[in-house]
Amino acid sequence: MLRAALRRFIVLLAGIAGVTATLSLLAALLGGGSIDRALSLGFYLVGSFLLIAGFFVGNRGPVRPKGSGTPLFGARIMRWATPLEREESINESAVYVAIGFALILIGVVADSHARLL
Repeated sequence: MLRAALRRFIVLLAGIAGVTATLSLLAALLGGGSIDRALSLGFYLVGSFLLIAGFFVGNRGPVRPKGSGTPLFGARIMRWATPLEREESINESAVYVAIGFALILIGVVADSHARLL
């Protein structure tokens, strides 16, 4: 079970990193900037966005809207989140934060301005 979860995490990380690298390379070619700098900035930006998104996803309150529609007038009807919904919220937050942190680390490795040793 842990091996399957790790495989899914790596596939998700590789997909997001691939899209980020492709868009960063495209931005470098269109903007005339350096490729290694564009890659590192792309990984920094996407990683930071995912860290912030993970923070806000994990900090959802225990109250959820009742029903799928949004009323135009009047008060919204609310309900308490189930334990499963609260657990899913924490799990989604952990995935966002872990992928964001990994992308920032990839950005540090790709950055020619940062000396690792």
